[in-house]
Amino acid sequence: MRNVERYPVEGPNALWQIYRTVSPWKGVKNFICIQMARYCPHLPTKNWIYRHMLGMKVGKHTAFGLMVMVDAFFPERISIGDNSIIGYNTTILAHEYLIQEYRLGYVKIGSNVMIGANSTILPGVTIGDNAVVSAGCLVHKDVPAGAFVGGNPMQVIRYSEE
Repeated sequence: MRNVERYPVEGPNALWQIYRTVSPWKGVKNFICIQMARYCPHLPTKNWIYRHMLGMKVGKHTAFGLMVMVDAFFPERISIGDNSIIGYNTTILAHEYLIQEYRLGYVKIGSNVMIGANSTILPGVTIGDNAVVSAGCLVHKDVPAGAFVGGNPMQVIRYSEE
């Protein structure tokens, strides 16, 4: 189960009310920083942008592939351990705006984790150390340490033998 905070809204859907929850200036600044990082080929510079301009916790030697899209409104809710790889065009969300509520959650990705290309990680998910997420996977619940998961819906395929 995902660990999210729920905030009900009245009136139009929650996305129409986004700037009641986050400053539009924060959104613009974060969007520009994220776009720079998405296209940046230099991993240390990319990690500097994530840490110092977006407030993410990013471990040593963590590598973000080209076009990774982190949450534009709440990137400070994302933490990633050491020596992990976030694959090409992966999306990491810390929020979701629905019709009658919005939800916020912390995303915690452990150390030595491999996230395959084109994956989506939803708010409130924890991915344990040494886990592997296959390409194209929708991570909608926690992933145990050492697990290899894949598919849609996501399933544990096997556990590491180490």
